[in-house]
Amino acid sequence: MRLLHTSDWHLGRSFHGVGMLDAQRAFVDQLVAAVERDSVDVVLIAGDVYDRALPGVDVVHLLDDALVRLTAAGAKVVLTSGNHDSAIRLGFASRLLERGGVHLRTRVEDLDQPLLLPLGTDAAGKEATLALYGIPWLEPRMVAEQLGVETASHFEVTRAATALIREDIARRAASGTVHSVVLAHTFASGGISSDSERDLSIGGVGAVPLDLFDGFSYTALGHLHGRQTLSGPVRYSGSPLAYSFSESTHQKGAWLVEIGPEGVASVAEVLWEAPRSLAVLRGPLEELLGDPAHAWAEAAYCQVTLTDSQRPTRAMERLRARFPDTLVLAFDPQGATAATEASYSSRLAGAPDDLAVCCGFLDHVRGRSADPAEKTALAAALENVRLLEVSR
Repeated sequence: MRLLHTSDWHLGRSFHGVGMLDAQRAFVDQLVAAVERDSVDVVLIAGDVYDRALPGVDVVHLLDDALVRLTAAGAKVVLTSGNHDSAIRLGFASRLLERGGVHLRTRVEDLDQPLLLPLGTDAAGKEATLALYGIPWLEPRMVAEQLGVETASHFEVTRAATALIREDIARRAASGTVHSVVLAHTFASGGISSDSERDLSIGGVGAVPLDLFDGFSYTALGHLHGRQTLSGPVRYSGSPLAYSFSESTHQKGAWLVEIGPEGVASVAEVLWEAPRSLAVLRGPLEELLGDPAHAWAEAAYCQVTLTDSQRPTRAMERLRARFPDTLVLAFDPQGATAATEASYSSRLAGAPDDLAVCCGFLDHVRGRSADPAEKTALAAALENVRLLEVSR
């Protein structure tokens, strides 16, 4: 049996103001093609299918279309809710959807209610069963009492959730071999984060230790956007698309898990083609505009950090002449003088006259001194103010 581990679709998300719905539709096309090509039996979605609790109508239609196409291709779908989703809304009509092969796990009550699939007979002659469990994102303060824990922390509620699952596995193992796959939307210790994830808690308190997932045949994690292996059977699939420039080096994809009567036989990567490249450029403006080595970035979404000692005029306009999709522009002046590095208040205190104060303000807010024309205009404005005061 083949499982395709995905997570963090974040349908409806934008990228620095650029809508991504078309790119997400293209991902769904690739996903359906992979299901058909690799004869996938079950698609796993480990949380954050939506980017917000109240998704737009067009976003809901996209998920509806994806689920219809995946089940039409012959795959079942197991889907849990993440910290971006509304568990109640996402879980609507879950019992009805199960009849069509879509299994939603968004409620604490369903933690130990697996999807059971036959795997055949193992080497010992026992019937082997695949048990698929889903742990949605657990808000500690909301579920601590329900799970019977005294301390409302991610560790405690996750430990309680996995304990319930282990108890159910033990009961089922009495009558045959059980291989367990657990979906969980959480921040597991050792995972490498990126800028586009929303913190589950402050100061890393939300991280849960890997040993909470010991003993499961495979743990399909969601929340972190980089595809990564924390241990052989514990993995993040990552998001299917890059949602921040910190993910510019990610190779997006999923994990194809093959499991049989003896357990997990193999785990292989499935790669998604990115609709647009991401370029993170840094350097002086003229160098970026003239260097032929940056030609590839002309068709990419760009984040640019200019290192000119003084902020260039019309920087964004000039950058977009070569890199039309420059979305983020930052300044990190190199070789700044001690005067520019000093605090604004200390420089203001040493200004000899009102013109110097105005010029200093320009320098402070844009990183570039006033040019002669600007100084002339400021001097004229100050003189007009002086004459107005005198006339009163």
